[in-house]
Amino acid sequence: MNWPSSTPVFLGFPESSPAARSIRSGEELPPDFPRDWFEFTSPIDVNHQFSIDVTWLESHWNCTFGTSDCLGIDAGNSDVGCCVHGAFLADETDRDQLYDAVAEMPTGFWQLRPSNTDAFFEGDDGTDIEPWLEWDELDDDEGEPEPALKTRTIDGACIFANRRGWASGAGCALHQWAVSTGRDLTVVKPEVCWQLPLRRLEAYEQRADGQEILRTTITEYNRRGWGNGGEDFDWYCTTAPRCHTASEPMWITQETELRALMGDEAYAVLVEHLRGRRHAREVAPSALATHPASAQPRSRG
Repeated sequence: MNWPSSTPVFLGFPESSPAARSIRSGEELPPDFPRDWFEFTSPIDVNHQFSIDVTWLESHWNCTFGTSDCLGIDAGNSDVGCCVHGAFLADETDRDQLYDAVAEMPTGFWQLRPSNTDAFFEGDDGTDIEPWLEWDELDDDEGEPEPALKTRTIDGACIFANRRGWASGAGCALHQWAVSTGRDLTVVKPEVCWQLPLRRLEAYEQRADGQEILRTTITEYNRRGWGNGGEDFDWYCTTAPRCHTASEPMWITQETELRALMGDEAYAVLVEHLRGRRHAREVAPSALATHPASAQPRSRG
């Protein structure tokens, strides 16, 4: 009997890794596929170039944290989604904004609010670090560890991650509060949290004519963005079809985040381009690269 031939699937991760196991199960798709990019010069700075992964921004990914469609990066603690390690703060502004958010957020939104939070705000608890933060270490530009502040972890997850059974359900306390009151997520949440799964990379480079320019790249924060540890997640959402069910593409649903990452002027250039691609997709859809996870969602609400 002649058996039909099959083409091996390149998983993109070691065969024995949790990442490969999730891909083989069909819960995720392999990370390598054709992408379209849009490059343009900033309308307000001729020495600033943008490189935008439009295949990612045209995808219909949406965050499913707090629902049955979020399987979590740790299968043994799926309620907390990707909030397992706590969030490192980017700078003092990030820290100050989180302080202001906690000071304003009603206690009913936060399941794991430290008992000494009120005393801290009143200056009576004798500590010089916010009770929701702790010191840890991050590697600097030379790869050397240095002290860094991050949100505390409790029972294997971020202190701001509400668990199942809480009045507002599983999910980020800051996110739930911001959405319910119309606050800006890019202000009340730590920077690393509101950016995910958008990834901004910035680097100075020298053109062939000797001119130094800044290049900002915006793309998918996939497993590889987490370094070698990314392959150890039991599941990850960016190539999971169950998370590509939004009615609108990311360049619309993530407008606030993209404006914060790019600036209003550059975002306007991007929108004009993507509106043109939307029309082109109606005429000749096969001519444009489509994110494979958005091409085969379970359903789209």
